Amino acid sequence: MPSAASRFLLALLAALLTSTSSPAQALPTFKVDTHLVNTAVSVRDGAGRIMQGLTQNDFEVVEDGAPQAIKFFAHDAQVPLSLGLIIDVSSSQDRFIKDHAHDIQMFLKQVMQPQDTAFAVCFGNHLRLVSDTTTQVPDLIDGIERFDSGKGHFPELGPEEKREEGTALFDAAYFSTLEKLNSTEHRRKALILFTDGEDNSSEHDLLDAIGAAQDNDVLVYAVRYTELHHGKMNARDKYGVRTLAHLSGQTGGIDFDAHTTDLSKAFDQIAGELRSLYEIAYQSTNKARRKLSQGGRASEARWHGCPRQTRLLRSVTEDSSRPYFCGA
Repeated sequence: MPSAASRFLLALLAALLTSTSSPAQALPTFKVDTHLVNTAVSVRDGAGRIMQGLTQNDFEVVEDGAPQAIKFFAHDAQVPLSLGLIIDVSSSQDRFIKDHAHDIQMFLKQVMQPQDTAFAVCFGNHLRLVSDTTTQVPDLIDGIERFDSGKGHFPELGPEEKREEGTALFDAAYFSTLEKLNSTEHRRKALILFTDGEDNSSEHDLLDAIGAAQDNDVLVYAVRYTELHHGKMNARDKYGVRTLAHLSGQTGGIDFDAHTTDLSKAFDQIAGELRSLYEIAYQSTNKARRKLSQGGRASEARWHGCPRQTRLLRSVTEDSSRPYFCGA
């Protein structure tokens, strides 16, 4: 099925071809530059509320300081979701197993709708697919519970690796994206991480995980469970905090502290963002930029209603779209 932007271009071509009044007339010669730069935009006002019902006239796109004409605009809150639940079962999360189970069930019940799909991966030093892609919440919960109780055999994502240490967070995000979401089309894709953010045995690094998510239009959200030591974080804990903030922030998601956040509200926020994206496409007026094979653009999609103290937190690259958030 062609994308919405592609359907726009096909309709344009059809209109041009059918505009000739006689078969005897020579068809007009024309060139159509189909290189559109696409992005998805989520908008919040200064109070953090998601803005619904905006129109194309509410936005402007600027590339390298030059205004660009918006060629395609759409807002469809009914686009189905494809979600990956990525659950840390390493020793640092032992005391949070029950918290994980409770919070994952709450997330699924609040976020999943009948048209949505999800899969679940449990990772320590191996990446186990405990529930393959399904629309059924009970199947997801059953797979996670069977893994926690040691029942059943679960296939592994990624190549077989010999890992000496116990946590492969980056590999879990990387291979979940490439093996489970890479070929998914016409759905909004997201990974939800339940972890402390620490990694000590991955083949891939943080930048690889971010790059895979960005290239496949996958938003990463994180729910962080950090075990405090005498009420304080140690250096590794702080590293995990920064890791999740960077991984989620660079892919358009958000990270939440499970201990200080009302997760019911956080899950509503995730669902609201995933179902409130505006699709925008423009054709660059910078001919030199069109020749770039990847990256290199400095683009912004601005909502005219953003107050001065707010900012857009993402930029667009030519080969993949980025979500934008207009927030305080």
